[in-house]
Amino acid sequence: MTAPNALFSEVLVLLGGVTIAAPLFKKIGLGTVLGYLAAGVVIGPLLRIVTTGEEILSVSELGVVFLLFIIGLELKPSRLWQMRRDIFGLGLAQVVVTGLVLTAAIGFSGLTGWKPAIVAGFGLALSSTAFAMQILESESDANTRYGQRSFSILLFQDLAIVPLLALTSFLDGSGEKATNPLWVDIAVAVVAVGGMVLAGRYLLSRLFNVIARTGAREAMIAAALFLVLGSATLMQAVGLSMAMGAFLAGVMLAESSYRHELEADIEPFRGILLATFFMAVGLSLELGILVDKLLVIALAVPVMMLLKAGVLYGLCRLAGSGHNDAIRIAFLLPQGGEFGFVLFTTAAASGLFSSETASLLIAVVTLSMALTPLGAALSRRMMREGEKEVMEEDFEGAGSDVLMIGFSRFGQIASQVLLADGRDVTIIDTSADRVRQAERFGFRIYFGDGTRKDVLMAAGIEKAKIVAVCTSKREITDHIISLIQSEFPDVRLFVRSYDRIHTLSLREKGVEYELRETLESGLLFGARTLEALGTDDATADEIRRDIRRRDEERLAIQAAEGLLAGTSMLHTRPVTPEPLMKPRRGKVTEEAKG
Repeated sequence: MTAPNALFSEVLVLLGGVTIAAPLFKKIGLGTVLGYLAAGVVIGPLLRIVTTGEEILSVSELGVVFLLFIIGLELKPSRLWQMRRDIFGLGLAQVVVTGLVLTAAIGFSGLTGWKPAIVAGFGLALSSTAFAMQILESESDANTRYGQRSFSILLFQDLAIVPLLALTSFLDGSGEKATNPLWVDIAVAVVAVGGMVLAGRYLLSRLFNVIARTGAREAMIAAALFLVLGSATLMQAVGLSMAMGAFLAGVMLAESSYRHELEADIEPFRGILLATFFMAVGLSLELGILVDKLLVIALAVPVMMLLKAGVLYGLCRLAGSGHNDAIRIAFLLPQGGEFGFVLFTTAAASGLFSSETASLLIAVVTLSMALTPLGAALSRRMMREGEKEVMEEDFEGAGSDVLMIGFSRFGQIASQVLLADGRDVTIIDTSADRVRQAERFGFRIYFGDGTRKDVLMAAGIEKAKIVAVCTSKREITDHIISLIQSEFPDVRLFVRSYDRIHTLSLREKGVEYELRETLESGLLFGARTLEALGTDDATADEIRRDIRRRDEERLAIQAAEGLLAGTSMLHTRPVTPEPLMKPRRGKVTEEAKG
């Protein structure tokens, strides 16, 4: 078989593996990442259908590059600046503390000397950006508080590549003969990053503006690919990771008007290449080493993951994370990372440790990656009930004619009516789980507390023509209304009412429109029941309208004279909230006139 035909056949097999593995593992609840890994192991080490795992891995790493570019597109520079404490505080602490702990564990185990143990320990301290971010994206957790902290740690790990490579060169003795000292390499990297920032700020948007004017769709796609791959290559040339370059390019275009088009252009490449990357990890797994060193690997993988998870949990708690968030982060980032492959291969090539040791460490990293989805699922069992999940507040794109506060069942139904008419609606809710679920069904809602003035302003209340308060608890609704009427007196308020007494309270406050959450559904349910019992449609609907009219009359009397109005001589029948008087069939209109 000729080389082109062999390449075509391998690509065909890989695509078939993606097609089968993704839905199968998704169906049984293990996630697509583990499916891709399993497909790679079956296609490569077991059946030997594809034997070029390392070559495929080097190409498919572009999936990680594209993933980081898309993440950068969704992260404005101002947001990145807000994350600086987590990046350079928590991220730095994780790399240093985890590296020292793993170095000590490897050194005292007697598997290798102390110099190789340092490289191995700090190499294993790094986590897999591809695996972690894929899990966050698939669970819609990227914007949660723990998701942002996880990403901050991963971002610092990418920044740590330069000093770790320099450390390897120093330990094997080649650093003494290096043409450039460490500070020069770091300075070059800083200049390159600064150059990218300036180019993104002053050149990229103008470039895409010129291309967009031509109307050539293929030129925009080519420009997007050139930008991602070019920035990745530049960062690799100065010693940083390709993923870091793509991420910076994305951040520089986060505020561009072409952001959404660029994301749409890159997304197909990102998806298929990232799937291929996970399969290539499985393809490159050396089963012979697993068999020969089975006992060592069986002990090393869980010990390494537990040590990393323990350090991550402790550091996150010290940094202010709650138990649940710390558990999520600890079980999301305990695996080894892609950079470990590079670091261990470099150390073996320089003679710092043997190729057998490098293969053993690579096998440990690969197996730890394979166990990550299972660890993420296990973390849910270790979380405490009742601890409220918190997401990062990001109101980019907010500001519509309607601001809806609360997205429970009532708000979900009301918003569908508005969206069906093509109206823009900004929705905020305090439930991270509800925000996540809504995103899966195509809703764009924002995490935020409607009882805070700064959140309301960030959500665009000053632009809103109507504020719809659809929260489910009366005290929260009242708090929001009092805040809005005090700080934004010109806003039109449409409010979900809890019950009859709450309705009277809302009318007293002067809201423009209120509706009890069960009134219309209860009236419709009763009318349809009458129809099922034999009442004709017209009569049932007339009864429903009359009940509504009677209810409104009672509310007006109670609003004017108090809840117990109707007991005086002016009203021979006391007015009570429930039940309403049963109208007599055929005489509804006469009584209504009376």
